[in-house]
Amino acid sequence: QVQVAESGGGTVEPGSSLRLSCEASGDTSRTLCLAWFRQAPGKEREGVALLGPAGRTTKYADSVKARFTIARGDVKSTVYLQMNSLKPEDTAMYYCAISTRPSCINSLDSRWFNNWGEGTQVTVSA
Repeated sequence: QVQVAESGGGTVEPGSSLRLSCEASGDTSRTLCLAWFRQAPGKEREGVALLGPAGRTTKYADSVKARFTIARGDVKSTVYLQMNSLKPEDTAMYYCAISTRPSCINSLDSRWFNNWGEGTQVTVSA
């Protein structure tokens, strides 16, 4: 059983930065991909950032490239999302997800992910 918990969300002004943290507990030995997704009210859930096996692969949504960075922490069960130059359109509930399926390296498709956190809210407003 794997449990996932996000933290670090909050309300900030445009142009600010936030660092989201995700910690997985339980049996994480089969983890292949770590990812962040987000969902705003009235919109579909979208993939934000992906970290593949051994950290060799990263993928980002076009809307966050050059602004967001996904990275594994020193503790391998921890993953971060550094968000810079935040925009109002980044406002959403952010979810951390884990996949044990090899197909996860090919896309930010939520269907490949097995375990999800309950989300942390990010609000960007002047």
